[in-house]
Amino acid sequence: MGEAMKDNLLDSVRSVVFKESETLEGTCRKIEGYDFNKGVDHRELLKSMVSTGFQASNLGDAIDVVNQMLDWKLSDESPSEGCCGEERNPTFRESVRCKVFLGFTSNLVSSGVRDTIRYLVQHHMVDVVVTTAGGVEEDLIKCLAPTYKGDFSLPGAALRSKGLNRIGNLLVPNENYCKFEDWIIPIFDKMLEEQSSENVLWTPSKVISRLGKEVNNESSYLYWAYKNKIPVFCPGLTDGSLRDMLYFHSFRNPGLVIDIVQDIRSINGESVHAGLRKTGMIILGGGLPKHHICNANMMRNGADYAVFINTAQEFDGSDSGARPDEAVSWGKIRGSARIVKVHCDATIAFPLRVAETFARKRNDFAETES
Repeated sequence: MGEAMKDNLLDSVRSVVFKESETLEGTCRKIEGYDFNKGVDHRELLKSMVSTGFQASNLGDAIDVVNQMLDWKLSDESPSEGCCGEERNPTFRESVRCKVFLGFTSNLVSSGVRDTIRYLVQHHMVDVVVTTAGGVEEDLIKCLAPTYKGDFSLPGAALRSKGLNRIGNLLVPNENYCKFEDWIIPIFDKMLEEQSSENVLWTPSKVISRLGKEVNNESSYLYWAYKNKIPVFCPGLTDGSLRDMLYFHSFRNPGLVIDIVQDIRSINGESVHAGLRKTGMIILGGGLPKHHICNANMMRNGADYAVFINTAQEFDGSDSGARPDEAVSWGKIRGSARIVKVHCDATIAFPLRVAETFARKRNDFAETES
């Protein structure tokens, strides 16, 4: 092969390998991490996540979306044509904030994330909570007895022989559930009496509110939800230790009825009657809480903000693994919404996100608390 042909071939190959680039300057963020030569500045470290790449960038994006969610006010929007009276009042428009739905699975309440959730509810930083049965009972049980750190590799049979239950690398003694039974059965007795004598219609959210009142413990997020009148919904209330307690109670003192239909009306109403407010979803984990919140927001043609944190994948078609864009196709999230999914263990990502969002804006919620 002649030199000219070799040069032509080389040029041809080079043009394929090094195809001319489209410029990204000014349109994309440059990738760079935190420079520890600047010292240890935790806030700057968290800010650097968005430009770090991979799931660190997703976490950074999630922080941005939550901050936008918390910063939004109706006054940011131009009054719509035809609106009148209060809707045009600047003071009123300044007071209308985004309605925040928080959902989480029970394992997070078993973990120390419970304390982060309690902080948000205590300071009325969220408006609606959805969880599983375990997310209710684990909060109450921790007011009666502690959960302990174990190890993922502890053998089940050996733990069973010692009366210990394992949740990942957490350990819960059977004794905790015995204390729970002793505490909750008399409350069920009172509720049944009120059902009979006062025609009280119990729903899962009313039961949960009552338990939050009865536990009367400031370490409990349910106590603060009761005190701040934040509804906690759990359509799967009978899927956990609460199921066992209701089962035992049905033999001792039968007749307690819990109506889930009224709660469906209530949570859908939280969405439908949000009115001029935007709505935002923060969902830790998947399953029931994720879908229950998404489905409620479908009733208003979708949420305006959505942040998911979970480790589930979408390849099996599960709702738990579905990315936010799938919910857009159902009308559960608006096409114009700010959305992000963080593929990460929520025990890592959620406290970091709260540190750079809710906790940073703590003073913004002072008026709501007062």
